[in-house]
Amino acid sequence: MNPTNSTNPIHPANPKLDEETISTQPIFEGKVISLQVDTVKLPNGQNATREIIRHPGAVAVLALNGDRMLVVDQYRQAMGRTEVEIPAGKLDPGEEPEAAAARELREETGYVAKSLRHLRSFYTSPGFADEIIHLYIAEELESGNMALDEDEFLEVSEITIEEAYQLMDENRISDAKTMMAVYAWDLYRTTGRF
Repeated sequence: MNPTNSTNPIHPANPKLDEETISTQPIFEGKVISLQVDTVKLPNGQNATREIIRHPGAVAVLALNGDRMLVVDQYRQAMGRTEVEIPAGKLDPGEEPEAAAARELREETGYVAKSLRHLRSFYTSPGFADEIIHLYIAEELESGNMALDEDEFLEVSEITIEEAYQLMDENRISDAKTMMAVYAWDLYRTTGRF
């Protein structure tokens, strides 16, 4: 899936709904995101304001070790609690998504994958953010050493599909990328394809 492809014959682009950007006002420039306020011209000719978060993009890895999926338990300040997630992280400037996926897997879990394949790319919140996540599947794993960032603290574990659904029921897995990975993994287990 290429989410930036607007030539999909099933649902082609609809230019009559396009909004024209009249002006952009930068509000904040951070380490991970920036915020801007755009004034746009609507299809009916009226003006409107759009608050936009810019993000460099990210990767996430559905890492399978036999019949188990690698997850990390990590505190998330925005949520005020720990969350069980698949390994993930933002793209470095100029970094290709596949290289970032391999890097994040190694850094967060210590594992290296002999097989790394792109599954899907998706936008997290297109109503106000341009963050895109590239989801990869990693198989044929070999253990190694973790290389966490200095401000990164997490615990790695391996869970079964049943445990993944239990963690979802308990709201311990509640982020979209991990839930999508669990559903993709379940589809893979039952059909042999994603």
